Amino acid sequence: MLKLIGFYDYTMVLTYLNLLFAIFGMSQSMNGHYTAAVVCLLISGLCDAFDGAVARTKKDRTADEKEYGIQLDSLCDAVSFGVAPAFLCYYLGVRGIFGVMILAAFCLNGVIRLAFFNMLETKRQKTESGCTKFYRGLPITSTSIILPITYCLRWILPESFFGVLLHIVVCVTAFLFVLDFQIPKFDFGKILIKLNIVKE
Repeated sequence: MLKLIGFYDYTMVLTYLNLLFAIFGMSQSMNGHYTAAVVCLLISGLCDAFDGAVARTKKDRTADEKEYGIQLDSLCDAVSFGVAPAFLCYYLGVRGIFGVMILAAFCLNGVIRLAFFNMLETKRQKTESGCTKFYRGLPITSTSIILPITYCLRWILPESFFGVLLHIVVCVTAFLFVLDFQIPKFDFGKILIKLNIVKE
């Protein structure tokens, strides 16, 4: 019987979809379909928002499954909310030496933040259950909100001004990834419980 490495139960589905939409979004960016790419970014963000809540519905998860989920989530997030947005921003005009430096810092700081989160989460799960109430630093997944809002301004701002704004937004976001401050964490699991999609 063919045996595959990894885990493929329902708790991983949204995380896998998160990555798949990001890949499709990158292809749309390269083909000039920027609105479609932004929609893919939004969908990836929705998948990420609820994947943790869905995973916690499985009460008999093993330690390996929990650790795999943490690593998988961060690896997919690095692509979906780091590399894919960088693709989009590059094709929207964040180019040249300065632009590429900003995009490099954006991706690097995003990965640094994810690695730091993994370290903290692995340590926390050894002594606590549930999920944390605060983020440290701006979550990389916030790009699924920040960039679509910024993109909407493209339709009302002069092209040259939008280009400058996009450079600034990406640069500031990259800095906030690694700035040590706390942000309250919204529990999306409560939404699923109220909708009777999952049980408490």
